[in-house]
Amino acid sequence: MRLVLLGPPGAGKGTQAQRLVTRHGIVQLSTGDMLRAAVAAGTPVGLKAKAVMDAGGLVSDEIVIGIIAERLDAPDAKNGFILDGFPRTVAQAEALDHLLADKGMKLDAVIELVVDQEKLVNRILNRAAEAHAKGEAVRKDDDPVVFKTRLEAYNRDTAVVAPYYKARGQLKQIDGMAPIDQVTAAIDGVLAEAA
Repeated sequence: MRLVLLGPPGAGKGTQAQRLVTRHGIVQLSTGDMLRAAVAAGTPVGLKAKAVMDAGGLVSDEIVIGIIAERLDAPDAKNGFILDGFPRTVAQAEALDHLLADKGMKLDAVIELVVDQEKLVNRILNRAAEAHAKGEAVRKDDDPVVFKTRLEAYNRDTAVVAPYYKARGQLKQIDGMAPIDQVTAAIDGVLAEAA
C-alpha cells in the first residue's frame, strides 16, 4: 500500500498516518525526517543536502527526490509507505510519478483531508488554550502566529497538488472535520476500493 496524504497543517494527517502505520504495517515517510537521516548517515544525497543546508539554502527538489528514492529502497518500505509532507508542489508530484514509474511502483491512493480552514484555526487555538490551561507546553506548531504562517504557506504553495492528482483521477477527498474515528473509517473505505 503506497499512499500520499494531503491537507493543510492541523487537518489530522499525522494522527491518521499513525493509525495506518499501526494497522497496516507500513512506514510513514516524512521528508524532514528522511532528510535528517540521510545527512546523519552521510549518504551521497545526504552530503549534498548538508552542503546546501550549511550554506543556508533550501534543499532542491532534485535532492529531496534523491532522498525519497533512497528511502523507498529500504527494507521497511517494501510493504508500503505513507508520504507525509511530500509532494509539496506540482513539480515534486511529477518527479514522484517518474520516480515510482522507474521503480515499477504506483500510488494506491492519494487522500486529501478537506477542512474548513476557519474552523481549523479555531481548533488549533482551542488546542493551544487547553494545553496552556493544563500547564502543558503548547506545541510550537499550535502557536497561533506560527500556525497561520504555515497555513498561508500551504495555501500559497501546496494546495495546488490536490488539483494535480484530481485531474489524473487519483484524488479521494475525505471530510477532515469529522470525528477522528469517522475519518479513519472513510480512509479505510478508500483503501478497500483501491485494493
